[in-house]
Amino acid sequence: MNDLETEEDEVARALAAKLAHLRQDHQDLDAAVHALESQPSPDMIQIARLKKRKLVLRDQIVLLENQLTPDIIA
Repeated sequence: MNDLETEEDEVARALAAKLAHLRQDHQDLDAAVHALESQPSPDMIQIARLKKRKLVLRDQIVLLENQLTPDIIA
């Protein structure tokens, strides 16, 4: 059972690292969107593309968070 716990811990650490990376990417995209929006004539197509990427990242973040959260049986 020790091997199983160790393997589960490694998986959890890997998921947590991936989650942190995705969150950072999401923040970076958010900053890029705000920077583009603050320009005098913003490129709306570029902003739309960045927002779509942000949504995809958000979906991935939610999936990983759900994997890391243990199921609670009520």
